[in-house]
Amino acid sequence: MLPKKATIVEVGARDGLQNEKLTVPTGDKIRFIDLLSESGLRWIEATSFVRPKAIPQLADAAEVFSGIRKAPGVRYPVLVPNLKGYERAKGCGADAIAVFTAASEAFTRRNINMTIEESIVTFADVIRRAKSDGLWVRGYVSTAFGSPFGDVVTPQAVRDVCIRLVELGCDEISVGDTIGVGVPSQVEELVPLLAHAISLDRLALHFHDTRGTALANIYAALQQGVHIFDSSAGGLGGCPYAPGATGNVGTEDVLYMLHGMSIETGVDLAKVRAASRFIRGVIDHDLTSKAFHALEATEARVLLGR
Repeated sequence: MLPKKATIVEVGARDGLQNEKLTVPTGDKIRFIDLLSESGLRWIEATSFVRPKAIPQLADAAEVFSGIRKAPGVRYPVLVPNLKGYERAKGCGADAIAVFTAASEAFTRRNINMTIEESIVTFADVIRRAKSDGLWVRGYVSTAFGSPFGDVVTPQAVRDVCIRLVELGCDEISVGDTIGVGVPSQVEELVPLLAHAISLDRLALHFHDTRGTALANIYAALQQGVHIFDSSAGGLGGCPYAPGATGNVGTEDVLYMLHGMSIETGVDLAKVRAASRFIRGVIDHDLTSKAFHALEATEARVLLGR
């Protein structure tokens, strides 16, 4: 039994652009998000209020968030690393935030210079403040299917971190395959374990397509009842702190598969492609989404045929 509807959380403007070698101009970031806002997406992660030196590509977070058109019915979560980042985000009018830790100790130390326990203690204050202020909060758990630094990540360890974040007050948990090593059998093992502690209405999965298994993993998750998935327009993305981590699964690829399976998303694939086409003209490389390229080629052939 597959879900009849699925929710796509678009992360291209944050998780996608943060890994670009060249900094995308602020105006182009705003245009990219505005185009995505026209597609029917209801969740678009806009930027990250981390230290500019940590992620230079997102140093213009305040300008980007203030400059985008906030479409009715669309939420624009932003990442915050600590209370200082939270205050910056709130000062710009953010009403949804995300905090981030991991299931791998080695990755957590490399990514945010803390242990997992220290990160949870740090985010406890952020989440408490956000909930007091009436903001929606998402918790990211990275490296849930494997670590780039060789340490073993167990399903139980992932579950334990997720439970801690739920207990702190997170409204939703996004469990990520940061380096794209996961396979469907891991999904089939992990999701039921998480579902015993977290409602599937509050659980998202975040797959990278480094080894070409993202769509297979999404299908395995759908079979387990998961219906919230992160993806990135054009397949943009990666993680600056995870060697070998390439792009997120492409939003076009996920939409093509879901729509082909008669699973409703409310998202216009053609309009997502328009946003991807725009950002492709800005960055210094091509996109990785297979559906994007296939549909662009099909459209070009149709136009030539006319």
